[in-house]
Amino acid sequence: MPTKSPQADPRMLLDALRAGEPLSDFPADAVRHARTLAAEPTSVPADVESLPEPLALAVLEGSVLAGQPALAEALAGSKNKALAKAAKKALYRLRSRGVAISEPARPSEPSRPLLSGPEPLPALLTSIDGTGERVIEIARPLRGGGVEAIQFLYSDEHGVTRLQVTELNRGEYRRVVKQATHPSPDAAVEIPHAEALERLAAAVGLNLRTHTAFPQGLEAALRHLGVQPRDVPLGIPAPEPEDERLANEAHKLHEEPEMRGWLPPLAELERLAFKVNELESSPLALTPAQRNEEIIQATHTQAHAFFAAPEVRQLYASRLWEMALHFERLGKEHPAQVARAEARRLAHGPTEPPSRFAERLYEKALLVTMAERVAPGEREQAEAQARARAAQQARSTTPESERRSPGGIILP
Repeated sequence: MPTKSPQADPRMLLDALRAGEPLSDFPADAVRHARTLAAEPTSVPADVESLPEPLALAVLEGSVLAGQPALAEALAGSKNKALAKAAKKALYRLRSRGVAISEPARPSEPSRPLLSGPEPLPALLTSIDGTGERVIEIARPLRGGGVEAIQFLYSDEHGVTRLQVTELNRGEYRRVVKQATHPSPDAAVEIPHAEALERLAAAVGLNLRTHTAFPQGLEAALRHLGVQPRDVPLGIPAPEPEDERLANEAHKLHEEPEMRGWLPPLAELERLAFKVNELESSPLALTPAQRNEEIIQATHTQAHAFFAAPEVRQLYASRLWEMALHFERLGKEHPAQVARAEARRLAHGPTEPPSRFAERLYEKALLVTMAERVAPGEREQAEAQARARAAQQARSTTPESERRSPGGIILP
């Protein structure tokens, strides 16, 4: 099997620069300059743009690994298209790790009308629902001035599960964006085109990792957008000193409109309904207050048992990490901080005190179970009610005349 050339991989080339390995394929003065920049990251784009492209990409990679966004922010507007594209991807990587990114400066905006071709259209991203599903919509310009709007429904457990393609004119697409981002519990947010492609690549990479079949039309859409599947695990940093204090408020995240619909999985809802029925049918002579306390304690015990599994903690940590970014984009800074704190604690521990986020998730499930029990003494009806509510929350795959995404976008 042929050895991969360091020039083809910025990380390998960065390691070679830092190790002082000879790089005879590049001018000696350029290599010396690149070694200096690799050792002492710069935020001056001209310093990097003057290097041969592979060396410039290696220096950019070094700044990303160091968690320093300044160089990527500066290069995002570079006239070198390859560097600008790599810088935008770098900013997405840094943002996903929780690094604060500055808003892009806009002094060069007046020169845009002089560029050939239409201005790029924004992509749309909805929040995550309680099952880990969300929608991303990417616009692809067509010859003649039209737009191909491609909506991808994807899950954080399986990848892309369905898509829909619609042809619109640019004005119609802008109206779609305005409507989808209008403030509401299901509002989507605009994201850069480069980030949308990165997210799509990671989602399709999950299809491959989990052996989830591609939905019809996905391969053609990936080809048109120039996207290759990438397996990109989400890295969540270790807990910070303030996380314990912030995580004490994690139960309040369920009061946010974007997360009110979150409930445990179907099997957990069914198990909770059975437990409630069992406790209410118990022959023990308890007062109503004692019975309620017993039910609440059983609900918390089930929540602790479910979240004791490392894979469950990682799954909900990743969902909260993504919700933190969504909250930030909506201007909800405090919920974003709380979501990040709880995500770090779920991903890395500690497990004590028990997660108030998890307990409140199950308290909501208990409220649903109790509200839908039309005959408290009948086990079969309790099971049927819990199953029906959970099936709705889990987005049944039964065809409907019109199905909407978490952000209100119509799906097939």
